[in-house]
Amino acid sequence: MDWKQKLPIKIQQAVQKVDQQIQPQIEEINRRIDNNQAKVLEAFTDQHVAESHLSGSTGYGHFDEGRQTLDKVYAQVFKTPAALVRPQFVSGTHTIAVGLFGCLKPGQKLLYITGKPYDTLQEVIGKNAQQPGSLKEYGVQFKYQPLNAQKNVDYEHLDATLQEFQPDVVAIQRSRGYEVRPSYTVNQIAAMISFVKQRCPQTIIFVDNCYGEFSEEHEPTEYGADLMAGSLYKNAGGGLATTGGYLVGRKDLIEQAAIRLTAPGIGSQEGATGPYLRGMIEGFFLAPQVTGNAIKGAIFTAALLEQLGFEVTPKWNEERTDLIQTIVLGSGEKMVQFARAIQKYSPIDSFVSPEASEMDGYEDKIIMAAGTFVEGSTIELSADGPLRPPYALYLQGGLTYSHVRIAVARACAEIL
Repeated sequence: MDWKQKLPIKIQQAVQKVDQQIQPQIEEINRRIDNNQAKVLEAFTDQHVAESHLSGSTGYGHFDEGRQTLDKVYAQVFKTPAALVRPQFVSGTHTIAVGLFGCLKPGQKLLYITGKPYDTLQEVIGKNAQQPGSLKEYGVQFKYQPLNAQKNVDYEHLDATLQEFQPDVVAIQRSRGYEVRPSYTVNQIAAMISFVKQRCPQTIIFVDNCYGEFSEEHEPTEYGADLMAGSLYKNAGGGLATTGGYLVGRKDLIEQAAIRLTAPGIGSQEGATGPYLRGMIEGFFLAPQVTGNAIKGAIFTAALLEQLGFEVTPKWNEERTDLIQTIVLGSGEKMVQFARAIQKYSPIDSFVSPEASEMDGYEDKIIMAAGTFVEGSTIELSADGPLRPPYALYLQGGLTYSHVRIAVARACAEIL
């Protein structure tokens, strides 16, 4: 029996219409998947990835050929001199923090040009004066450039900020985070990098690439980003990596970050990969396909919800540079209701009812639906957001396109 027959007639008709409507976008994503898959396959063959590399190491992790080879694969795919891919990175926030601490010394200056950073990074920077170990406590000065009225980089005022503040590191956050603004395309990021480099040639450009890998056919490191970070719980892990993160970029900056992750004199030369390496390697190979599935799911979600009268961003036919789909629901109650519906149609913990609660690193209560195989994985279908105006829920991920379609359609049937 067709799965759609269990849906109300209104939802069935909407799904049928949406499937026809979005077909050109789905075909474009399939083309992008093929090109990204070819790039990853070429890196695997060029770097001679072998079965022996899948086993991982123990203890100090000396001479871990699998770890060293995976670094080379990442460096080739992202077109950088070096990479640091490690299970010891506990999250995207941790990976970004290690990168920033590696770049910055006491007394130096950090400028975010894409508005206020993501909630958890504000703790890293030192917004909370009581939080020990922040960049602020370390003696780093921080400033962010507010966005303009169109929610884009405010180039009109950025020039003056660069000249007055003279930042040592300029940071760019590709994804929207918990803001109702567009995520930035690679072309937009390339323009940001060019603008900064023309005025401050020695400034290090750091990119938070979370949710962005393989969403397009090029990456910010191809356009002058000096250091870039991401999480293996997201796109690059392909749904198989159960922990870890990556940094790619200049060789000196990668080694400085490795020293912050381990210790001086150790750097990138130690760090056991244990049972994690197989999932990290295989997950990266699958990442173009899994990321494409998630983006196709986001396009379907946007089209269906818009058809049913919801406010969404981006819209189904707008350009996409990551896999996040924002749904503006207008109230905390509706956010909780939608999140619970998504949880109900998850493969893991479908019987659990999410509750809004305080979470470390966030200002507001967070509602989070995540019936995932890997805890907190956002390359798997999940929905979360802070209970604050405009009461937007952020839907992301989906290991298979079919799962996203079924879960979102059934969730819509429930909340309507």
